[in-house]
Amino acid sequence: MKIKYCDALVVGGGLAGLRAAVAAADKGLSTTVLSLVPVKRSHSAAAQGGMQASLGNAKMSEGDNEDVHFSDTVKGSDWGCDQEVARMFVTTAPKAIRELASWGVPWTRIRKGNHEAVINTKKTNIFEDDNKHGLINSRDFGGTKKWRTCYTADATGHTMLFAVANEALKNDVNIEDRKEAIGLIHKNNRCYGAIVRDLITGDVVAYVSKGTLIATGGYGRVYEITTNAVICEGIGTAIALETGVAKLGNMEAVQFHPTPLFPSGILLTEGCRGDGGVLRDVDGHRFMPDYEPEKKDLASRDVVSRRMMEHIRKGKGVDSPYGKHLWLDISILGRDHIERNLRDVQEICEYFAGIDPADEGQKGWAPVHPMQHYSMGGIRTKPTGESPTLKGLFSAGEAACWDMHGFNRLGGNSVSETVVAGMIVGNYFADFCKDNEIDIDTKTIEDAVAKKENYIKQLVSLNGTENIFKIKNRMKKIMQDYVGIFRDGNGLEKAVKELEELYIKSRNISVENKQLTANPELEEAYRVPMMLKVALCVAKGALDRTESRGAHTREDYPKRDDANWLKRTLTSWEEGNTMPTVEYEELDIMKMEIPPGFRGYGAKGMIIENELSAVRQAQVDELTDKLESDGKDRYQIQDALMPFPLQEEYKRKNKRLGVK
Repeated sequence: MKIKYCDALVVGGGLAGLRAAVAAADKGLSTTVLSLVPVKRSHSAAAQGGMQASLGNAKMSEGDNEDVHFSDTVKGSDWGCDQEVARMFVTTAPKAIRELASWGVPWTRIRKGNHEAVINTKKTNIFEDDNKHGLINSRDFGGTKKWRTCYTADATGHTMLFAVANEALKNDVNIEDRKEAIGLIHKNNRCYGAIVRDLITGDVVAYVSKGTLIATGGYGRVYEITTNAVICEGIGTAIALETGVAKLGNMEAVQFHPTPLFPSGILLTEGCRGDGGVLRDVDGHRFMPDYEPEKKDLASRDVVSRRMMEHIRKGKGVDSPYGKHLWLDISILGRDHIERNLRDVQEICEYFAGIDPADEGQKGWAPVHPMQHYSMGGIRTKPTGESPTLKGLFSAGEAACWDMHGFNRLGGNSVSETVVAGMIVGNYFADFCKDNEIDIDTKTIEDAVAKKENYIKQLVSLNGTENIFKIKNRMKKIMQDYVGIFRDGNGLEKAVKELEELYIKSRNISVENKQLTANPELEEAYRVPMMLKVALCVAKGALDRTESRGAHTREDYPKRDDANWLKRTLTSWEEGNTMPTVEYEELDIMKMEIPPGFRGYGAKGMIIENELSAVRQAQVDELTDKLESDGKDRYQIQDALMPFPLQEEYKRKNKRLGVK
């Protein structure tokens, strides 16, 4: 029996986990990070386009601040987010990006003078003043009023991940890769670490800690076609669910990105459209302005994905041996721009589609189709990042429902959230670890390890009639067909019914390879039932939510229903059950800084309004008018409308060029 102790245990070696580990180590805590893969190969490295932070440096960013970023985020979430958390996020983001610069992230910088940009397919000159030369630059992204997405060409996640990983190593964080957490150690609603399987030796080890933080990313691999890495199977989310104590939030909120390369599913960054690229149909027609005359190709991701699918349904898709797709045209940006700012995109297109997107005309157009991309749902946490029901369990990044994204995430807000939540939640996590002790008896730890060891031995002894690989593939197909961009009651009922049947079948499998080490079949045998639990939380939440909100689109309930569904879905799982328990957490309109309204894009007239929205809006308007007449500044007005929690070092005012 192996037991390892540390003050702070972080499960997941991407940006959120590593940044939280830095926060813990910085406060003198012995900190361990566990990762499935070497941390510099974590899925965070795949992020291309950029990180949102309201620096307001560039010409097209002038006037940007926390208020504008907050408004974009709330509207982008389709009023599903926690507005206090959104405020915490937008206030900290500028500090995070400047900290990353000090850690070595080579942000693309502003060059003074005239620069050519493509805006609405037209070449436009943008003049940058001399005093802005060398400041961090930003590009346009969907759903934003200002150019706010800071970037390093199209390798933003890569450069950020290397910088944060190096900082963790510099701070003596103990990083152990090829380790998989397969369960949590908990007693009396208190978490004390994780049961971990060494993927090389097969050993099962207890990692015992004062606090445990899960930052394992999303659950995209429960779908057949996704931009997610093969390690993004939702296991971190599942082990929290399997405690029977922690709850998951908004699992039905699944984002589909408009422009993965078809059919491979490799992402072509939103920076393609942010820099001026456009979507075209079989006739070469730029169709998005027909649907979204204001935001066009840069409406929010949920809207663009739906419009693309609508257009394909109208017969405007391009035929191929793999099905219908649409075109992404970035050739209009010019070869020089592409080879400087979109190099990774160019290489992906060359290697996986046999085209050079810098070639002029249709020859360079890239085939694209919306695919699963991001999980807004995850482990439900408080603004501190701690589970409200399982003390000592924290979560950050895509694994968490913190909940700043609500039912749709804006591009660039995810990469930003990883480091921002890593800072904020990491600090709260570190404080918890400093203030609490490991007060669990060794017998409980040994029992938890023995239970998992026996479970694994039981799996390799199975000689049932079902095949775990077939079960997994069928799960993916069900999720793709019935729980996708467009959903309806009949399809979701089929999904829930068959997923439950698959979960039951997963108990009757045959594991032909009886080895306890180097056995992929064994790993699937314990992972797939977890994935099915996650998939059932997604499908059941989608079935029960009879409205359309953000990325959750019900064709049989096409309107956003604020009167009945302004609430967060919570799912939990009791041991022995074959279905999750679903309950809800109300969102309080009367505490919102921005009450529900029209997002500014998407179809109008598609809201069933809550009568409290108008009441709260009247309060907001009256209080704002009074405070403005009293000479109060925007910070004082914001604080009066909606105070929000945040550590003092992150709440201090952000400085911007030429703004007092």
